[in-house]
Amino acid sequence: MVEQVTITRIGAKADGIAESASGSIFVPKVLPGETVTIERDGSHARLVSVDSPSPERETPFCPYFDACGGCATQHMMHGFYRAWKQEILANTLRQARIEAPVEPLVDAHGEGRRRLTLHVRFPDRAMHVGFMAPRSHQIVEIASCPVAEPGLKDRAPMIARAIGEHLKGPRKPLDIQITQTQTGFDVDVRGHGPMKDAERLSLIDLANTLDLSRLSIHGDVIVERCPPAILMGRASVVPPAGSFLQATQRGEEVLSGLVTQACVKARRVADLFAGSGPFSLRLAETSEVHAVEFDKGSMTALDKAFRATPGLRRITTEARDLFRRPLLTPELNAFDAVVLDPPRAGAEAQAKQLATSKVPLVVSVSCDPATFARDAAILMAGGYRLERVIPVDQFKHSPHLEVVGILRRDVAKKRR
Repeated sequence: MVEQVTITRIGAKADGIAESASGSIFVPKVLPGETVTIERDGSHARLVSVDSPSPERETPFCPYFDACGGCATQHMMHGFYRAWKQEILANTLRQARIEAPVEPLVDAHGEGRRRLTLHVRFPDRAMHVGFMAPRSHQIVEIASCPVAEPGLKDRAPMIARAIGEHLKGPRKPLDIQITQTQTGFDVDVRGHGPMKDAERLSLIDLANTLDLSRLSIHGDVIVERCPPAILMGRASVVPPAGSFLQATQRGEEVLSGLVTQACVKARRVADLFAGSGPFSLRLAETSEVHAVEFDKGSMTALDKAFRATPGLRRITTEARDLFRRPLLTPELNAFDAVVLDPPRAGAEAQAKQLATSKVPLVVSVSCDPATFARDAAILMAGGYRLERVIPVDQFKHSPHLEVVGILRRDVAKKRR
C-alpha cells in the first residue's frame, strides 16, 4: 500500500518512525520532520520518495546507498548524526536506570574499514557478488566500497568475484571475509565445506595469482604465502584465520588508548575476552597482564607476539570459556584492574563474579549499549561507580556503537 506519512523520530537502528492508526511504521533513510511517500509492508515500509526534506539531510556519498544494507546514515548531516548516536547510548542507560553523563562521541573511523565480508550467491544460476540489501537476502552488486580502507575498497570486490568464479561449481552460497593487513590481504571463505586435494591445489594457484598473503576455508588454512601481520602497539600479531579483529585500525587505537589510560597505575591486569591481544600487548607496556580468551589459536598468536616483542612486561595466557567458566572472585582479587571486551552477548556471568570481588577498577568495552548497561548495572549494584562513559564511533554510517565504561569500586559501600 502506497501512502504519505510524516516521520516523528529516529530509532536506535536508524529507521525513521511514523505513527499510524495501526501502530508505528519503520522507514529507512529518512529524518524527523520529513514528509515521505512509502510503500508499506506491515510495520515496515520502503521509501518511495522524500516529499518534504529535512534541513538535516545531505546527499549520500556512496552510489549504492539507496540499495545497499551496509550503511544506514549517509543521508544525515554530521551534527545531527553525532547527536543521534550519542542519544542512543544515553537513552539505553536511562532505561537501565543508570545515571551517568555520556561523553562526546569519539570518531574512530580513520581511513575506513580494514575488513569487509562480501557475499556470493547464485539465485538465478548467474553469480552475484556484493552486500545484502536492507532486510533482504538480495545481493546488491558493488565494484567499490567507499567506507573501506583505500587499499581494500576496490580490491575486495575483485578478489571476492575471482574466488566466487573459482568455487562456483556447486553454486553454494559463499561469504568471503577479506582483511587488509600490513603484509597483504588475508581471505577466509565460509560456506564451501571440505575440499579435495585437487581443489586445494587449484586454490593455492589462485592465491598466487591474486597475491594474497593467506587464504583459508572456514579457518582451515589453504596457503599462507606471507604471515598476515597486524600491528598492535609495538607488537606484530598474526591472528588465526577468520578470527575477530576490530573493524578499523583507528578504532582499535582509540579503544586501546582509553583502556591503557585507565589502567596506567595498575600493577596486574586481567584482560578478559582478550582476542589476539590488542589491549594486552599495549597494557604490557606498564603492567603485568593475564589474558583470557576462549579461542586457543588467538591465545597462541598473542603469546607468540609477546615473546617476539622486547621490553614488554610479562603476559600470561589462558584459553577459557568465560561464559561457562568466568574467573571466580578469589581469582579476580589478585588483580588491580580487569578489562572486559565481550562479544555482543555481553559478560553477565563474569560481571556477577566481579560484583563480589575486591578489584578496584573495571574497564568495560562493549559493541552493544544494551548489554553494556546490563553488565554495568550488575557491577554498580555490587559497589562500583560508573565514572566515565565514552561512545566510540568505529562503525561510522551505521547504527552500531562501541562503548567504553570506567568503573571504580566504592570502598566505603563495599565495607558496609
